[in-house]
Formats: sequence, structure tokens, C-alpha cells
Amino acid sequence: MFPSIARLTGEAAGYRLLAWVFVRLLAVIYLVAFVSFAVQVEALAGSQGIYPIAEQLALAAEQHGQLRVLFYPSLFWLASGDAALLAVAWGGAVSATLLLVLPWLGWGRVERLVLILLYLLYLSLYHTGQFFTNFQWDYLLLETGFLAILLPGGSRLVVWLFRWLLFRLRFESGLAKLLSGDPAWRDLTALRYYFETQPLPHVGSWYAHHLPDWLLRVGTGGTLVVELIVPFFMFLPRPWRLFAAGATVFWQVLIIATSNHNFFNLLTILLCLFLLDDRAISPVVPRRWRRLAEAGATLPQQPPRRQAVLTIVLTLILVPASLVSGAELVAGRTFEPVSTWVRGLNAFRLANRYHVFPTIETERIEIQIEASPDGAQWQPLDFRYRPGDPAQAPRFIVPHQPRVDWMLWFTPMSPIFLDWLERFLDRLLEGSEPVTSLLAHPPTGAEPPRFLRLQVWRYRFSSPEQRAGTGAWWQREPLGPFYPLPAAMRPPISGEGGNADGASRSRDDRDE
Repeated sequence: MFPSIARLTGEAAGYRLLAWVFVRLLAVIYLVAFVSFAVQVEALAGSQGIYPIAEQLALAAEQHGQLRVLFYPSLFWLASGDAALLAVAWGGAVSATLLLVLPWLGWGRVERLVLILLYLLYLSLYHTGQFFTNFQWDYLLLETGFLAILLPGGSRLVVWLFRWLLFRLRFESGLAKLLSGDPAWRDLTALRYYFETQPLPHVGSWYAHHLPDWLLRVGTGGTLVVELIVPFFMFLPRPWRLFAAGATVFWQVLIIATSNHNFFNLLTILLCLFLLDDRAISPVVPRRWRRLAEAGATLPQQPPRRQAVLTIVLTLILVPASLVSGAELVAGRTFEPVSTWVRGLNAFRLANRYHVFPTIETERIEIQIEASPDGAQWQPLDFRYRPGDPAQAPRFIVPHQPRVDWMLWFTPMSPIFLDWLERFLDRLLEGSEPVTSLLAHPPTGAEPPRFLRLQVWRYRFSSPEQRAGTGAWWQREPLGPFYPLPAAMRPPISGEGGNADGASRSRDDRDE
């Protein structure tokens, strides 16, 4: 199953074109990830944002002192503020574009430097995101981006490390589903609910939700097979690896057709390249690209000795760390003191744990934020991507990741998400332009709202008959006010209006 050390550290014959193509496509994913972040970064971490970067840096310095760069590795220690945030986000987009076109410019020698820069830029943005970047696609991009730094001049061991990453991503996700004890996976009913209750459905989700129940059960079972059995084929001889690549890519395409998961599935598909080889991809790569790859191959004929040693050292760190992380997933606890050094890698996201949708929600509960200038007339805030108006079709937004819309899906499930919500409401009351720009329309016109309140609704996809009759994609019913913030959600001050039907927050009481 596993190649010998001598073979792993030798030349990566048969993978030169593949590595070249992988770096170009990784540049595309980096590009969309940075652009998606750039249009939101001021709202998330700007001076008028939800978690201002200056506040984050001050807290990290207070907690970690001289070790702050190790626990909060970020280029923002050099410069912070709104201009720096935009410079890093858009600079990442420019750097990704540069990585994409390096072969055509004849600058292949700087490829590794650009890969290092991209990793550092995205790592910096990851830390600014707080709750908004604590997700597995961000982990996966950082871990993939770090391994890609080893590709220029790398050995077969680098190829194996990419396979190991893909194996962990897929197998741990399936294992987490079994360990969660969720009856939806055990009874093969997960897809009966998933398309309707996932964070951000699109039109394809509506159609998938109405497939026959037997087919949804087959799809649920197929998910478990693709995640629990197929990953082991990734270490077998070539025909088995090709099958694993085909099965994994097919399943990822189905997910894209029925779900909005930003660039996550695209990155998973990209990792499947390392289950193939030059012989498999050469027929579909343009001849011009093949010549460019040969002229400036990412993997040379003979890896430099120093890089081979560095790759071995990193392997001896990262593989055991990922094994400990996976063992903790199975055991449901940490293994002290061994896990201490593993958690030390978390700041750099190099040995991550992956567990995609280990449980499935059976109901879709949405928080509706309403704004008022006087406490009497209330207007629901219209977000760009999450369900709101039942008549509005769910949007397909891959590869964009609207992080506030996504977080609002999580908020009713756990009190740990309430801090960001309170901060978000405060910024709305302040009239923060970066934050209100995330909405489809300003809350109450040109002026900031004086009052906000939160209502809870249960959403269900409309049936084909209902949609044919009314045109509505959703059916919804009110569940009442949202009351999990007793310190922040206070009724308006007497004499200033209000409404007893919903928890409300005003500009006068948000600092009490």
C-alpha cells in the first residue's frame, strides 16, 4: 500500500505535467478565495467591522506577549487597519493571478516565492476572520497551499502527502458521520433533510429535495461508501487510484449541483489530480501547456537533496500530528500531553481534522432581523444569499462564500455564536457602511435604524404543486421572537415605542 522511503524521496517521474497543472488550477482557487474575502473583509475585520483587526492584535499581544506571532501568525503585525486589510486581500488576488500566468511570463523560477506569499496572505486573513473563517474549506486551502510550496523541486513524497491529505479529508468526514450517532446517517435518511436544511441552498437543492425517497436513501448510502471505503483505494495500484479519483470527483460534482459550498468541492476535485498521473491527464491538456510544463516543470528530474531532507522532516511532523488529530476524533477526547504540540500547529492550519456534516438538521430555522426608525414600523432586512422572501429563488453562488449569511444559519443552534451576532447588530445600529453593504438594501433608508428586533421562522421547501400555484420556492411559519441575548436584547426604553412581539435592541441601550 505504501511506497518505500527510497522511492518516495526519488524523482517524481510521471507527475511533472500533473504538478504543473495543479499549481495553475490552485492559483485559480486562491484567486476566487481572495476575491470573495476582499469584498467582505472590511465588514468582518475593518475599523467599523464586526471584529476589528486592531482589537484582535491587542488581545493577542495581551494573551501571548512575545510569542504572539507564533499563536497569531499574521502579516498584520507589520501594518494593520482598513488599508492593510484590503491590501492583503486584493494583493492575494493579484499574487494568485501572477502564479497562474508565471509560465507565460517566463518567470517560473519565482513560483515557490509566490506560493509562500499566497500561504502567508491567506493565513493572515484566516486569523482576522475569527468565527467567520473557522471552517474546513479555509483549513483545507491553507494545508493544500502549504504542501504546494514543496512542489517546485519536490519528490514523490510530496505527491504522497497530497494523497494523504485527500484521504484524511474524505475518510474522516465519513468516520465523523458514523461516530456522531445521528440517526439520519444510520437510517439512510440524511438526504431527506439535507437539501432543505443546508446553510445556503440553491435552485438545484429544491429539485434534489423532491427526488424519490428511495433515490435519496441510495444517495445517502453512496455518500458513506465514497467517504468510508473509496479513500482506501487512493493508496492502491494505479487502476484503483483512477477509480477512487473518478468516484470522488463524480460525488463532488453532484454536491456542486445541489449545494453552495464555495470553493470547497472544487478544491477537493483538484486534490484528486494526485490520484492520476501525466499519462492520464496528457490527452486533455493543451499542447501549448504541455510544452510550457516541460520547459519549466514544477517537478524536476532529480529533487535537490536539501529539499528532500526538508520534505522528510515535515512529513515526520505533519503525518503523526494528523494521526493524533484523527485519533482524538475517534476517541472524542484529547490526548495530553501529546496533543499539546499538535494544537500548536493549529495556528498554521497544517494538521487539520475534517468532519463534513457529521450531523444533519431536520428543520430549517431562520433568524429574521427587522429594523425600525421609530419602534412602530418594522422592515425585515434583506440579505443577498440566505432565504428570506419565499418567492425568491435560492441563488447559485459557487465559488463565493458570503460569511455573514453562512453564520446566520449556525446561530440558532449554539450560544457560542451569539457574540458575533451582538456585534453585528451593534454595527447595524451604528450605520457601519461596510457591514450594511452586505445587505441587499440599507436597513431603513439612508439613516441607521433606531431599533432592531429578531424573529424566528421555520422554512420548508414548497412542494411542486405549491410552487406551480404560487411561484413560491419556500413555505414558512413564524415561531416567535429570538430571545437568547438577555443582556443585549432589551425592550426599547419606555416612551420610545417598541413591540412586545419580538426581542428588540436600540441605539440607546446597546452599551448598557
